[in-house]
Amino acid sequence: MLDKVILAPYYLTLKLRHSLYDHGIFKVRTCEVPTICVGNITAGGTGKTPHTEMILRTLLKSDDWAYSNIAVLSRGHKRNSKGFQIVERDGSVKEYGDEPLQIKKKFPAVTVAVDRHRVKGCDILCHPEKLKTEKRARHCADAQIPPADLIVLDDAFQYRSLRAYFNIVLVDYNRPTYKDKLLPFGRLRDLPQRFHAADVIIVSKCPAYLEDEQKTQWAKAFGLKDYDVTTCRGTDRKGAEKTLLFTTIWYNSLQPIFEEADPRYAYSQKLVLFSGIAKDTPLRMYLSDEHKIVRHFRFADHHNYNKVDINKIMKAVREHPTAVVATTEKDSQRVLDYPRIPKDLKVRLFQVPIEVGFLSEHEKAVFEETLMTALNDFKKDY
Repeated sequence: MLDKVILAPYYLTLKLRHSLYDHGIFKVRTCEVPTICVGNITAGGTGKTPHTEMILRTLLKSDDWAYSNIAVLSRGHKRNSKGFQIVERDGSVKEYGDEPLQIKKKFPAVTVAVDRHRVKGCDILCHPEKLKTEKRARHCADAQIPPADLIVLDDAFQYRSLRAYFNIVLVDYNRPTYKDKLLPFGRLRDLPQRFHAADVIIVSKCPAYLEDEQKTQWAKAFGLKDYDVTTCRGTDRKGAEKTLLFTTIWYNSLQPIFEEADPRYAYSQKLVLFSGIAKDTPLRMYLSDEHKIVRHFRFADHHNYNKVDINKIMKAVREHPTAVVATTEKDSQRVLDYPRIPKDLKVRLFQVPIEVGFLSEHEKAVFEETLMTALNDFKKDY
């Protein structure tokens, strides 16, 4: 009860903010090309980046969008640079943030940019000639990018000044929004009812299999009526149709971070794990199947590694000289930013790539059909 009293001003502020946007008192803009927003209402840990990558794969293999100019726009969390920046594969986390850099390395043909001001960022992506005239893009004046035909917005669900054409909201299976509380008593950074603004709700980080009854229970908890596990759709309290889907994480085999890595370490029975993500429990459980984790270092989300951190890891290496050292794919981008990684660490340092996948081929097909139908409707309307 005390937490509700303390959180009341925060709750009312959020309520007022959304009301001002919903009633047109605060201006809301749209983009001239279709925009797909991947967001959440929780502070971190729902898997926005791997879902963004999944969407890019879906678009790049489709007949309608494979030959289009696709762009990704992110704010670039914890970057040191300012304004609008075009992400280069050989750039640094300090310039762009770890997640945009990771996406660019995986999808070199996709334009990846960072800008806190999403409206202006989208405008520049649609009109790259403005790179020469916009002050916020002055560091990109000589860059050459094609005009975007479609933009994927990473973590822009709370950015109400821009209305995305298609909204995907992620909810962590292990932390349901209807059981959570607003910060700082919980992990919610937005009102739990805000997911009704989404076109697709995805429950992420699920077990590999869920019974139909469990999916229906999730739909009821979200307030979706008449949820059909065949169509994966139900109706919300306003009568709008919503698609509810479920994804899980797939971990791939250990991959070296540095060229000097000795592949034989990947088969070591002992493992030193370190990570700077919101929650690494699933990763730890996965690695425990084939390795004995002898040391485990947890750092804050988006942590930038320094000499003290590397020394801690090297101490564990000296204590366990045959152990492999593993970290997340996102952390590997920040490790590469540190210029003095010892050779003894480079040879045994590996990352664990991840992907997300739907719990069934049927759900995957529903998602692709829903997304492509919405994008085709955009073409008809505009």
